[in-house]
Amino acid sequence: MDVSGSGWIRLFAAAAGGALLLLAVPACAQDGDQAGQSSLAGLHKALNLAPWQESGWQTYTAAMAPPPVEDRQRAAMRMFPTLHAPQRMDLITAEIKQELADHEQQAQALKTFYATLSQQQQAVFDQKTLPPVRNDGSQP
Repeated sequence: MDVSGSGWIRLFAAAAGGALLLLAVPACAQDGDQAGQSSLAGLHKALNLAPWQESGWQTYTAAMAPPPVEDRQRAAMRMFPTLHAPQRMDLITAEIKQELADHEQQAQALKTFYATLSQQQQAVFDQKTLPPVRNDGSQP
């Protein structure tokens, strides 16, 4: 493994990227773009939520907003050249732990919202939030 300069940055990016877990939101909703908003709107419409479920939906969608991972990673990569190898590994570990904490918070929000859905709504949610199938037939 190349542990010089850009090798550490690649290692950091791979470690941080490996910590990203799939979340149960429409795939393109994680991009934060109009297509993502459209997917969330489509999911909302397909669920046909009762008025008493709307506050749960708002809490869920707010929790699913992507955390500022890129900002954290950019700041960390700017620090890399000034750190010794053990400090770089500690920084990578801290980033992975933060991404896990973000994921756990999102998972809890999903579970709380999901519990408010009827069985029919849960089936719709499960189907609409499956990751897209890749060209080779696998899922990410």
